[in-house]
Amino acid sequence: MARVSDWFNSKPLDELNAQQWEALCDGCAKCCLHKLEDADSGEVFYTKVRCRYLDEETCRCTDYANRSVQVPNCIHLRPENLQELAWLPSTCAYRLRFESKPLPAWHPLVSGSREAMYSAGVAIRGRSISDEHVHPDGYEEHIVHWVE
Repeated sequence: MARVSDWFNSKPLDELNAQQWEALCDGCAKCCLHKLEDADSGEVFYTKVRCRYLDEETCRCTDYANRSVQVPNCIHLRPENLQELAWLPSTCAYRLRFESKPLPAWHPLVSGSREAMYSAGVAIRGRSISDEHVHPDGYEEHIVHWVE
C-alpha cells in the first residue's frame, strides 16, 4: 500500500488535481528551451537558448499565468498530450510518471528541496541564454547534449 506522501509515484496522472499536477514539475526548465527538429529523421535537438520569460536563476516562468499569450506556441503539459511529447527529457517527472517510473531521489517531492535538483545538475540554471540575444536562424550554434 502506498503511503499518503507517495502520491507522486502512485496516483495516476489523470487523477491529479491542479496543485498536484503543478507540484510534479521538477523545475529543470528544459521544456522552456528552444529545440530544433531534423526534418528528415524527426530527431529533436535541445539548444541552450531559453524563452525570454524564463528566470534562469529560479528556472520558473516570469509570467506563467499569461505564458500562452506571451508565447503562443508554449507547450501546456497535460495527461492527454504527454504521449505526443516524446522530446521531453528522460528526467522529466511528467515523462517518468507517464512511463510508470518513479521520481528520482533529487526530485523536490522526494528530496524535499529544489537545491537537490540543482546540485544534481539537472536544471538549466547557469547554462542557458535568453532568446532575446540569439537570432532564430542562429539556434543551431547553441545545440547542447544534456547529461541525464
